[in-house]
Amino acid sequence: MELSEQDPLYPLCNSRDLVDSGLAVSFDVVYAGHTCRAFAIRYQGEAHAYLNRCTHVAMEMDWQPDRFFDDSGRWLICASHGAIYDPATGACRSGPCRGGLIKIPLVERDGVVHWQSQYALKPFLF
Repeated sequence: MELSEQDPLYPLCNSRDLVDSGLAVSFDVVYAGHTCRAFAIRYQGEAHAYLNRCTHVAMEMDWQPDRFFDDSGRWLICASHGAIYDPATGACRSGPCRGGLIKIPLVERDGVVHWQSQYALKPFLF
């Protein structure tokens, strides 16, 4: 998704807070009129963010707070039903998922990860 100059960005975390295949940084967004949890991760050097909602059943995916990666650090896994997603794209790779995760655009500038305001409930200041 391409960001335009009119899309305000809000700081989410310091870039160093997202470690490859490590813990996520969670945050709230409004999606389809509902407050939802979302999460940001780093995979192969790139920051990515998704709604924390499995496409199989609309449940949060983390198996412990801010833990989404499987033991190998290669896949995002839903703790409830075992659906497996590609961390770089959010695409379903295995298990009972329908489609892919909903991606939230991120921008990384000057050591800070920002998220696009169209999903913002309110700015999150760290």
